Amino acid sequence: MTNFYQKSAVIEELTGLIERITFHNQDTGFFVIKTNVRGHRDLVTVVGSSQTISVGEHFKAEGSWVQDKAYGPQFRSQRIISHPPTTVEGIIKYLSSGLIKGIGPAYGKRLVNAFGQEVFDVIESSPEKLQEVEGIGKKRGKIIADGWAEQKQIREIMVFLHAHGISTARAVRIYKTYGDQSIHVLKTNPYKLAQDIKGIGFLSADKIAESLGIEKESPERIKAGLSHILLTGFDNGLCGLPKEALAHETTKLLEINPEPVSQVLDQEILTSDLIEFEDSNTNKSICYMPVVYHTEKAISTKLKRIQGTRDSITINVDKAVEWVQTQISFSLSASQLSALQTAIESKLCIITGGPGVGKTTLVKCLLKILSIKASRIHLVAPTGRAAKRLSESTGKEASTLHKLLSFSPKVGGFKYNENNKLKGDVFIVDESSMIDIFLLHSFLKAMPDEARICFIGDIDQLPSVGPGQVLKDMIMSQTLPVVRLTEIFRQGKESHIILNAHRINHGKMPINEEGKLSDFHFIAAETPEEGLELVLKYMVAQSKGGANTPKVQILTPMKSGILGTRTLNASLQQKLNPNKSPSVIIFGQTYLVGDPVIQMSNNYDKDVYNGDIGKIIHIDAHAKQVIITYEQREVSYDFGEMDQVDLSYAMTIHKSQGSEFPVVILPIFMSHYKLLMRNLIYTGITRGKHKVIVIGQKKALYLGIQNNSHLERNSLLKHWLYDQYS
Repeated sequence: MTNFYQKSAVIEELTGLIERITFHNQDTGFFVIKTNVRGHRDLVTVVGSSQTISVGEHFKAEGSWVQDKAYGPQFRSQRIISHPPTTVEGIIKYLSSGLIKGIGPAYGKRLVNAFGQEVFDVIESSPEKLQEVEGIGKKRGKIIADGWAEQKQIREIMVFLHAHGISTARAVRIYKTYGDQSIHVLKTNPYKLAQDIKGIGFLSADKIAESLGIEKESPERIKAGLSHILLTGFDNGLCGLPKEALAHETTKLLEINPEPVSQVLDQEILTSDLIEFEDSNTNKSICYMPVVYHTEKAISTKLKRIQGTRDSITINVDKAVEWVQTQISFSLSASQLSALQTAIESKLCIITGGPGVGKTTLVKCLLKILSIKASRIHLVAPTGRAAKRLSESTGKEASTLHKLLSFSPKVGGFKYNENNKLKGDVFIVDESSMIDIFLLHSFLKAMPDEARICFIGDIDQLPSVGPGQVLKDMIMSQTLPVVRLTEIFRQGKESHIILNAHRINHGKMPINEEGKLSDFHFIAAETPEEGLELVLKYMVAQSKGGANTPKVQILTPMKSGILGTRTLNASLQQKLNPNKSPSVIIFGQTYLVGDPVIQMSNNYDKDVYNGDIGKIIHIDAHAKQVIITYEQREVSYDFGEMDQVDLSYAMTIHKSQGSEFPVVILPIFMSHYKLLMRNLIYTGITRGKHKVIVIGQKKALYLGIQNNSHLERNSLLKHWLYDQYS
């Protein structure tokens, strides 16, 4: 097993000379080098991260020794500093390495022959003398001088970062983000690191700030604390926080007196760096970051404009409804006919309802009608899995919102926007409850005003992971046409999954009918430990049968604890994956070929997005890469990028949104008590298509179903919509 990036308790110092570079990734900084170390007869392998490293350099590294089964003993550096050599032989190796632009092996020897050990001083202080060397003219001399200056700057930046306790791996990430501005950013606003650099949280940035001499009660530190609390709220779906709560949480985070926090908060509001909104319904003052406040307001404005713009499609509603009934093999109910009429005559509408109530049937009928009148119809969803389900259910091509809007790394945003509108007559948006305010805003900006939009979603599911609750707010504003489907049809009535989902949604316990024919089972367990045994037992039993076995997915309320994703994934990996090699440990996580994984954040460069599920098909220990396949598309990850993915034998219910699995196993215990809410359990159960197995305590299930409270997201979209139409 190859083991990288895992911390060891014993930290040692190693010094020596770099003899050979086995591997160096310029993007992540990850390297494997062979070094000459006094006291060691053979060359020593050192692994770690550095933006710049070259043969012939002397180095000093801090780290620990590991025994790699494939490659033997290695020194894993957490921090490494290298500097140019001083001997003639070392200087020739260094200049011949190609690190300095304009110098290869031939020019390296010529330069040393001409200037000896003074060559570095000549390059830096008297670059015009380089033209004395055969073959080096004015142009090459400038390239060499510029290349030396660049490497010197990188070295100075790395030394500065190391001096403030930043590991080499993080220093590389900082340099890749800020370049020659790294020291300037660190000195002027070290807290920016927590926002921009993955792996550096607020507390780490705060330690750096302390080392730079920033006072505990300084306005800069308090402003950073306020931003951090609001951004943490974003991660939980909150748009803003009550002023009192924001001040309290910031005071607690910074461990200072409340008075300076209140003063800085008031000043931030006065200068409009934060916006205070007086909620007349709750009599609370809510604080927002300007980008959030203005995004929700802009969404309401755009929705009003689209609805108020002349429709490009003219439809005779009665004739369309009559015609579509001749095109289908079943009769529409009275409620479906009424819903279809509303959807046809509305330029902008919302279709909502639970499982088995005919949303798909309604959308198919709507598409049949619109296809006659519209030449360009787009079907979209927030995630790849949701788009695939939409495509399968309608028989039409569907894509993700990100793909539709076409992210462009060159412009750092979506290709389609307010200045470059999408071409289309109709846009059908499924799983709308998953869309946060920023994605909806980006989508609406790219909408032609004359287009039709139909939002589809289940208002009773969990809201988006990101800030806001756009589907709920649009419906609750009572300003947009809404089609509510509530009647369960024949196929749904035969499914205990669907019937129990509706029971749960009405605050009732699910019916548990024993027998092989039932698609819903509740298995009682007294303790989480017993629950873990049962989850593993049923997972293994359901997974027997090899490649033809229906996909079984464990969904759990939380990440931590004995029944959290971390413990479950580790246990299931041992039980279900026979491939013990090749394997690799990265950031403390073991990965094996055959492991299912889930992407944890959007990566536009790789065209993979938060929630995408794939499988590891290859681990290359030499190239330090992992190959993951997503829907027959292979994506390569450097080892240093594997913190973007996680194992997905088990995933949180939140991460499962927009997905459907043949078999779902759902542990529900009192240890999950803080997270047990009706919409969470409802969302988990409705992910199962053919079978749902709930394992847990009846008390926990009952209390979760009875808890119909919702975390107040402090969104303003409902208010702005009401304001637009009043």
